[in-house]
Amino acid sequence: MAVSVDKVYKTVLYILNKEQRGYMTPDEFDKVGQQVQLEIFESYFEELTQQLRTVQIQNEFSDRVQQLEEKISTFEANSKAVWDSTGSYFFLPSDVHRIGTISYDSGIIQPMQWDDLLLVLKVPLSAPSKNFPVYVQRGQHQSVPGPPPVLHDVIYVYPTTIEESSDIDVNYIKKPEQIKWNYTVLANGAYQFSAAGTTDFELDASEQTELILNILMYSGIIIRDPAIIQTAAKLAQQDTINEKS
Repeated sequence: MAVSVDKVYKTVLYILNKEQRGYMTPDEFDKVGQQVQLEIFESYFEELTQQLRTVQIQNEFSDRVQQLEEKISTFEANSKAVWDSTGSYFFLPSDVHRIGTISYDSGIIQPMQWDDLLLVLKVPLSAPSKNFPVYVQRGQHQSVPGPPPVLHDVIYVYPTTIEESSDIDVNYIKKPEQIKWNYTVLANGAYQFSAAGTTDFELDASEQTELILNILMYSGIIIRDPAIIQTAAKLAQQDTINEKS
């Protein structure tokens, strides 16, 4: 279940106003909130790696690995790669964060580093084939003219006979969407929340407290108040300890 962007923003404003520490505009909140969402999102992968290295206590309600996998699964997606004849590569979906498996005709296309591919291509017996295809990921390219330009990661697939007519399926973890606290401006200059056009946090509902605390830390930087940063940092640290204990 997603976290309400309206609830988080109003809680942040309430704490700032109660302590008479200043104000955070909707646009500032959107930028800071998205940064915090990305940081928490990325921490899932780092913590999952750590948890998989430790001995797990099997409990129906406290399996940390399972909890993290469930949080990550919310962002699992599947799409087709799009062939670009000009560059002779396939565009990946623009919201790719981490690639899972890339397949062709129900078979897996294996990832390969560019240097390794160059060596393999020199030996006919080991060269990629339609039965054993490989791909190399090579940076970002523009798919739609801007402004702003739409940039996609691209892959080169070998053998090169796999091209436009091919169905290339991409399983991946997508990036969280940009949050948006949408509003209208009243006659007195106040901001009034508008549900239409609003985008909530995509993180699990259990992350609401961490979102609020971390946004408060950034708000302390924006309004240049170290007391807010220190208080929010302590609370965030305690929240993390409680969650992992």
